[in-house]
Amino acid sequence: MIRILIADDHPLMAEGIKNTFSKSEDIHVSVVVTNGKEVLDYVKDIHVDVVLLDIDMPIMNGIDCAKELIKSYPSIHVAILSMHQEKSIISNLIEYGVKGYMLKTIPNNELIQAVKTIYSGGSYFNTDVTKALLRKDTEQIASNTSVQILSDREVEIVKLLVDGLTNNQIGDKLHISPRTVDTHRTNIMKKIQVKNVAGIIRYAFQNKLVT
Repeated sequence: MIRILIADDHPLMAEGIKNTFSKSEDIHVSVVVTNGKEVLDYVKDIHVDVVLLDIDMPIMNGIDCAKELIKSYPSIHVAILSMHQEKSIISNLIEYGVKGYMLKTIPNNELIQAVKTIYSGGSYFNTDVTKALLRKDTEQIASNTSVQILSDREVEIVKLLVDGLTNNQIGDKLHISPRTVDTHRTNIMKKIQVKNVAGIIRYAFQNKLVT
């Protein structure tokens, strides 16, 4: 059973998110809270597997809460469920270590799948978030007009990372060890000059490795 915590200060929205998970036998909503401080107070005593955070909350917002959770509770998978689509916010949160970023427009069945993917150790960014990451702004992104710098195996791994698979899952699918997958991922990031999975996702879409 996946135990999740929902943090959202809008009662109707929070109730709707909670009801979404009532459709899944594998997910149990342990508690619904209204700010980041309540999140931290709760996880001091009671373990949850996944925390879904809104960004705009009183007392302590979702960004500050996410940073503290990732620092102090590494066993908890932290994800954002928000209406914010600003590329800088999304990129910063991914840099901090959040495992997922979904917009509140995400379909119910996709949100359930996202939580399962994040719980299993993967990352999940729904389509609208990926589009936001691809928007041009002042941020300098490595521009690779060709994917020839990647080997066929590396291209395979990029596609599977975009799908949200973990190193273990990719290893099982490609019949290689998780350590080998991690080595490939490190080499991929060096070649395309990015620092995280978000960068790999941007590269994959920019170079039409995925649609």
